Amino acid sequence: MFQSFLIKYAEIGVKGKNRYLFENALVDNAKRALDKIDGAFQVTKENGRVYATALSYYDYDEAVEALQHVFGIVGICPMVQIDDNGFEDLAEQVVKYIEENYEEKNFTFKVMARRARKNYPMDSMELNAELGGRILDAFPELKVDVHNPDVIINVEIRNHINIYSKILPGPGGMPVGTAGKAMLLLSGGIDSPVAGWMTAKRGVVVDAVYFHAPPYTSERAKQKVVDLAKIVSKYSGPMNLYVVNFTDIQMYIYDKCPHDELTIIMRRYMMKIAEHFAQKEGAQGLITGESIGQVASQTMQSLAATNEVCTMPVFRPVIAFDKQEIIDVSLKIGSYETSILPYEDCCTTFVAKHPVTKPNINVIKNSEKKLEEEIDRMMEEAINSAELIRIQ
Repeated sequence: MFQSFLIKYAEIGVKGKNRYLFENALVDNAKRALDKIDGAFQVTKENGRVYATALSYYDYDEAVEALQHVFGIVGICPMVQIDDNGFEDLAEQVVKYIEENYEEKNFTFKVMARRARKNYPMDSMELNAELGGRILDAFPELKVDVHNPDVIINVEIRNHINIYSKILPGPGGMPVGTAGKAMLLLSGGIDSPVAGWMTAKRGVVVDAVYFHAPPYTSERAKQKVVDLAKIVSKYSGPMNLYVVNFTDIQMYIYDKCPHDELTIIMRRYMMKIAEHFAQKEGAQGLITGESIGQVASQTMQSLAATNEVCTMPVFRPVIAFDKQEIIDVSLKIGSYETSILPYEDCCTTFVAKHPVTKPNINVIKNSEKKLEEEIDRMMEEAINSAELIRIQ
């Protein structure tokens, strides 16, 4: 059982004087993820390295999975960390590492030593040669291949000495909490959970709003969205999910406005309400799962008409993705099977047979004048009656 993990990051390493802020966020997020599993861990940073060290018995697979949901991590290295007790002890530990971790001794290898501590009596080239010789003495069936080895034995000479050979992939990106906050318009479809995940990957804290339309949408549809929020939050961290009853507004628009404009007008009021909750949460933008040309409400003209009601930026991470590319990401993050459950959301319940694809904003605004009598009251009621679900 490995007692420690070396956590590798990439993009954080090119930051300047504020790099420590990103490292601190990564340490905090890794600690939070590991706190959810059985076992106690200490997560620390030291001279450009982040370590997760087990303080008690833990489940290895659970620990790796937890770290693979932490944005900012590009590699997870199960390692042996030893004190510097001289070269002979190091050589014994490297041989022991191979003995315990590779049952089949039929691979090619090379040793890659690095000295962060330059006062070590051997340089990197000498360490590579000497440790390689000791490994061959212990396991004559192994072969050295310095160009394309099956296994690279990494030895890092630091305050302690790190020995590892496996690098498990992390999700990449930037630590959540380093790039502000945004409000996701979360539906029960495939696209919006992917959009939320992609934005969180850039370090953005994500909250969400869902528009519910009972009795046209069922409690199962609502639970589906809650489940999708839980999937995204595995990566993004705790999330506030606002569930807004949109039925009265939707029916009012349906009764008063031309049906070919229904989707655009409905979408505009959703954006207004979502922006209210974004401001309440201190967010700096909205997130949607819109992709150009995917449906009538996602043409360039339709997106412009939707944007027109917003005072804050609208982020559309999948704007240039085709459907299969979005599906591929949803499969990767585990949201696809939930997204395709056959429970209608309010966007699909009232779709017009022939929706306008090139809406004129002036025409849309003129149609919205028919709503002036009741719409403000309805919006206020929908906002005040919204249910807040805290996703942990």
